Amino acid sequence: MTELLFQTGAYVQNFTAVVTDVVDGGVVLDRTAFYPGGGGQPCDFGTLTAVSQAWPVTNVKKAGGQVVHFVEGELPAVGTAVTGQLDWTRRYQLMRTHTAMHILCGVVWRDYGAQVTGGNMDPLQGRMDFEFETMRQELVAEIETAVNREVAAAREVRVAILPREQAFQIPDLIRTKINLLPEGITEVRTVELVGLDLQADGGTHVANTREVGRIRITDYKSKGKINKRIYVELDP
Repeated sequence: MTELLFQTGAYVQNFTAVVTDVVDGGVVLDRTAFYPGGGGQPCDFGTLTAVSQAWPVTNVKKAGGQVVHFVEGELPAVGTAVTGQLDWTRRYQLMRTHTAMHILCGVVWRDYGAQVTGGNMDPLQGRMDFEFETMRQELVAEIETAVNREVAAAREVRVAILPREQAFQIPDLIRTKINLLPEGITEVRTVELVGLDLQADGGTHVANTREVGRIRITDYKSKGKINKRIYVELDP
């Protein structure tokens, strides 16, 4: 099994590893800091290098229980020692964005009791769907003020990996309308914005809400009778 460095070390930018398997167009490593995508967060990009050769990492996916790094050029052989380097600008932007989405989720749940019905993100922008029957400009302005108040509150962001039974004793652990956690998993990774939000999550986050910067709600739309979409952007 690949050691997933990103689960407990979101700020790891480079690492050493060994190629353990070669698949069609990609390689599996014994350890990686590349996030393979999931939960609305896109995968990481970057490079793998060995001696004088470099392979751009153009995609990372989970496949058959493995994390596969898809690279350009002739694949390195099994046993090759490589150094991985993330596209850190992109990764850090995604970390800020993902934490911003949790701030939004936490505020909407705390203040309005609305569950999440969907979401997606790109670097510095994202959208999230909630169970609201109505949405109006005044409400959107209230939410924007509240989320930026949480950014300014400089809340610590904590990550924990808990036994499944212990994790599911946490009230409201699952904020999505549909429980996306597979039945067979024995451990649950949680992300806590201390004093605001605690939920199951597999993605990468900043260490403190102040790193997110200003959150702007740029638009909102109705996507159904009780489904309203909120769009956000962050400053560069």
